[in-house]
Amino acid sequence: MSNRIKIAVIGPRPPQVSRDMKPQVIVDFMIGFWREELEQVLLDKPDLIVVPEACDRPAPNGFPLERRLEYYRRRKDQIRDFFGQTAKENSCYIVYSAARETDDGSWRNSSVILDRKGEIAGTYNKNHLVIESERDEAGVLCGKDAPIIECDFGRVACLICFDLNFAPLREKYINAKPDLLIFSSMYHGSDVVQSWWAYSCQSHFVSAVAGLPCEIRNPYGQVLASNTNYRDYAVGTANLDCCMVHYDLNWERLKALKKKYGDKVDIHDPGNFGSVLISSETDETTALDMTKEFHMELLDDYLTRELSLQQKPENVEK
Repeated sequence: MSNRIKIAVIGPRPPQVSRDMKPQVIVDFMIGFWREELEQVLLDKPDLIVVPEACDRPAPNGFPLERRLEYYRRRKDQIRDFFGQTAKENSCYIVYSAARETDDGSWRNSSVILDRKGEIAGTYNKNHLVIESERDEAGVLCGKDAPIIECDFGRVACLICFDLNFAPLREKYINAKPDLLIFSSMYHGSDVVQSWWAYSCQSHFVSAVAGLPCEIRNPYGQVLASNTNYRDYAVGTANLDCCMVHYDLNWERLKALKKKYGDKVDIHDPGNFGSVLISSETDETTALDMTKEFHMELLDDYLTRELSLQQKPENVEK
């Protein structure tokens, strides 16, 4: 069934603060800063808002680590609670990405998903830290899990900044098949790598990157919405009720599918991939049920079957 959600991405550069500002003054300043940023997208009534990694960390120039830790310990959950209250008041999900001190005094770099009631739906701890700046200098610990977080619009997976470089995390998500990948970051990682994550996981990919392009991509990695040099935010719509099939064996079936459902189905051909993205545009049935009705093999199943061909000795050269 059609599952269109409105997504907002916001990517301002970290704001400058004076090292002489008292920690609570910085907390209040950050809440005011993010209140203004969020107001830019709340009028569009998004279902989900994503902000960058370390969203409430001041710009590092002139703000050393010891002052940052003093500020974080005063901040505690104040800014997270502000995001939670905003989520509740606007009935949306918000991904709050920030440094977080745990009960045992150790630190994580986390993305916390706040639900429409302002409560924590799930937390992802950055698996792959930058060695010198995060682990050695700041003492942050690596996360070890890659949770799939259940939201009312679908299954969500997170990654943060440097995570984008590592295949083991991506392979976990390939197997888990989330509907949406959420990337909060301080670096972009390139269109190529972001698109590869989207395509290999067959998931929509949402990125919020501080001071750089923030984008919503479809499962082919194609950009559906992006901020610009004039605006540090973007709002776009993604239909998460979708699946991929290869053209092989399915040409006539795709024609029959379109003939029956007309504008109730979208068959998106990005070109050059040899496959299409089928999205349900009706509440009557799902994209997956459409493929079953017309006996279409999903792209993953098709490729898995092709791989099994080489595993049989009679099919391999001597």
